[in-house]
Amino acid sequence: MKLRTKARSVALQVLYEVDLTGHPPLEALNQRLMDEPLDDKLSDFCRKIVFGVLPIASKLDHLIAQHAPEWPLDQVAVIDRNILRMALWEFAVEKCTPVKVAINEAVELAKIFGSDSTPRFVNGVLGSLADHQTEIENEFGAQPT
Repeated sequence: MKLRTKARSVALQVLYEVDLTGHPPLEALNQRLMDEPLDDKLSDFCRKIVFGVLPIASKLDHLIAQHAPEWPLDQVAVIDRNILRMALWEFAVEKCTPVKVAINEAVELAKIFGSDSTPRFVNGVLGSLADHQTEIENEFGAQPT
């Protein structure tokens, strides 16, 4: 697994745990990093994802539901929803990852953590969101890069 993919994997596991259990995010992140140590740069990237996504998860969910209405979010698996949140945050909010890379990384995580249908689902939803990238970016306004 590529290093940044591994960092995304750790971030996904933290988001999933917090989503399901309500555990404190910092504690969940620290535990994951103890189990799967990352170098400082990757650890920071992981932390940035977790604490970038969590405060705006409901807004990300709203945008996903708005731009991909054929996939009701209340019927989306928790892991799939968090993969979508992460990718959307990376390419439309933080703008730290090109859209194609964010989608490819999300599909890779979907292959590892999701069901057999998850990669295709994630690719379809993110493709729909990418078609509205500028509109979504405008909803978040100017964000730091």
